[in-house]
Amino acid sequence: MEWIIPELPTVTGDPAFLQIALRNLFSNAVKYTRTRDTAKIELLVNSTADEYIISVRDNGVGFNMKYVNKLFGVFQRLHRAEEFDGTGIGLANVRRIIERHDGRTWAEGREGEGAAFHFSLPKVFRTESAATETGVSKLRKPGTPSPRN
Repeated sequence: MEWIIPELPTVTGDPAFLQIALRNLFSNAVKYTRTRDTAKIELLVNSTADEYIISVRDNGVGFNMKYVNKLFGVFQRLHRAEEFDGTGIGLANVRRIIERHDGRTWAEGREGEGAAFHFSLPKVFRTESAATETGVSKLRKPGTPSPRN
């Protein structure tokens, strides 16, 4: 499995919830690339004037864009449970976490060619209600320990 993970931006938000969102996206990428001889999972970071856009892209089984609106719904699945395990709540959790941080979520995919799941986070935090414990969090590479104060 090939991982490509760049330097990540510093954002304001709940570090535990942001880690859960990334973990769900990485877990899905691993799950849906396991049938590939060579799996490739890439984290991309782009920046606009107002927000960071973080994407998790893979070369897995992908999905039909006709059903893209179902992806972030609770208990919505596009593949049979016999093919890929899961409860169908991971992407719904991602959407809820990102929306609570004043961000957006969306996805792109092609059957047999892979998928990309994107979310945005504002560069300037706009609301206090977005996270249960607001603090500065640097999105970190998976498995990187959290800095201690």
